Amino acid sequence: MIKEIAVAQPSKVHEMIEAIDHIRDRIRKAAISAGRDPEDIRTVAVSKTVSADRVRDAVEAGISTVGENYIQEAREKATALSHLPIIWHFIGHLQSNKSKYAVRIFDLIHSVDSVKLAEELNRQAKKISKTQHILIQVNVSEEKSKSGVFVDDALPLIRVLAAFEHLKVDGLMTMPPYFDAPDKARPYFRTLRELARSIENEKIPNVDMKELSMGMSGDFEAAVEEGATLVRIGTAIFGHRS
Repeated sequence: MIKEIAVAQPSKVHEMIEAIDHIRDRIRKAAISAGRDPEDIRTVAVSKTVSADRVRDAVEAGISTVGENYIQEAREKATALSHLPIIWHFIGHLQSNKSKYAVRIFDLIHSVDSVKLAEELNRQAKKISKTQHILIQVNVSEEKSKSGVFVDDALPLIRVLAAFEHLKVDGLMTMPPYFDAPDKARPYFRTLRELARSIENEKIPNVDMKELSMGMSGDFEAAVEEGATLVRIGTAIFGHRS
C-alpha cells in the first residue's frame, strides 16, 4: 500500500519580497525626483479580505504596518497575529458604535470625519487611558459616494477635535476619484498637501500635520511626489482580491 505524502505548498514569501522591494524602489525614485527623503514615506499594506496567513507572509517579507477596512476582520487577524510586531492602521469607514474595538486594536485611524465619531473615540480611549492617534479624512473631490469632510470644513472640525484630551490629530487622509492615468489624481493630492500646510500654519495645540495618507497601488508615485507620508498598497502586494 502506498502512503499518501502531504506536500507543503511552496511559500509565497519570496514572491511577496520581490513585490515589496519593487514598490519600495518605485517610492524611492518618486521621492528623490521630488527632492524628498524616501525614509519619510511608509507603506501601509492593505489587507482587506486577505487571510491572516497572507498577512503573516507580508510581515515576514518586511511589512511592518497593516491597514484594515473592517473592524470584525481586523479583530480576527489582530488576535491570530498578536505575536507579531504589527502596527495596525484603520483605513475604512468607521461607525461610532465600533469605536470601542477600534481604540483597542489600532495605532492610527485614518478616517475620522465627524465630531460624533471623534467624541466616541475620545470616550473609549479614555476608558483604557490611551491617546488615540487619528487622521482627518477629507473628501477633496466632494464625491457623494465617499466619506470625509469637504476641504472648507476640515479646519473647523480640527479646531473642535483639538480639545479632546484622548485624541491626537496627526494629519490628513484622502481618496481621489479613480483614474486610469495616475497623474490625473495629482491635483487632489496637491490640494490635500496645501490644506495640511494651511492647517499647520494655524499652530493649533494637539494638532500636527506630519502625516498625509494618500495614494494607492495605481497612483502612489504621484502621491509621493505631492507629499504623501503614508501610501496604502493592497493589490500590488497581495494581488487581486477574489
